[in-house]
Amino acid sequence: MGGFATLLYKEVLRFWKVSFQTVAAPILTALLFLLIFSHVLERHVRVYENVSYTSFLLPGLAMMSLLQNAFANSSSSLIQSKVTGNIIFMLLPPISYAQFFAAFVLAAIARGIVVGLGVLLATLWLVDLPWQAPLWILAFALLGGAIMGAMGVVAGIWAEKFDQLAAFQNFIIMPLTFLSGVFYSIHSLPPFWQQVSHFNPIFYMIDGFRHGFFGVSDVSPWTSLGVVSGCFAALTLFTLWLLRIGYKLRA
Repeated sequence: MGGFATLLYKEVLRFWKVSFQTVAAPILTALLFLLIFSHVLERHVRVYENVSYTSFLLPGLAMMSLLQNAFANSSSSLIQSKVTGNIIFMLLPPISYAQFFAAFVLAAIARGIVVGLGVLLATLWLVDLPWQAPLWILAFALLGGAIMGAMGVVAGIWAEKFDQLAAFQNFIIMPLTFLSGVFYSIHSLPPFWQQVSHFNPIFYMIDGFRHGFFGVSDVSPWTSLGVVSGCFAALTLFTLWLLRIGYKLRA
């Protein structure tokens, strides 16, 4: 295999070899969220007409799991390689910056898709989702996984130890995902917080993804697609620049 294919294979194999930890555990966590929140709020919360709260919640949880695991895949791989010193074996071969970036992002998308799909499949017995627009679902799943995979590359490049990476995840990724409309519609918020939510790019990923199931959403799916695509383009350029200058990768 060529350098790009080898690196991609290595990154996919890295999470698949420990799938009980990297795939099964996040699926179980999402199921626990679903069972607890649906049991407590099912009879008290209605978001869309003719859509139960459990049905509303499930796509959000699936997308949240996808995003968090896409970020975890690329970020943890890079920081592990930096800490152990074996990143030199990825930097020395004649692989372009774009190929290096693409391998990490595609592997992150793969892990995110596997986890997100696993959440949906594991709940078939509990919730009957309509899947009205599968192309919207696929588009936002791929773009969301790509954005979080790229953010994982940025975090992995910036962090010099596991504590810094944990801080990035706990103080940036977790708040953005939990405050993005996973558990609620932003229309249930006061006007000020509704406006604040529109500055959270993860809100658009989850809202567009949910639109693919129910055909309704808090904002237009085209608006969400434009915002998400723009974020991915900007993040890609920024990450490629970091790789080109060798920021914190080359002594």
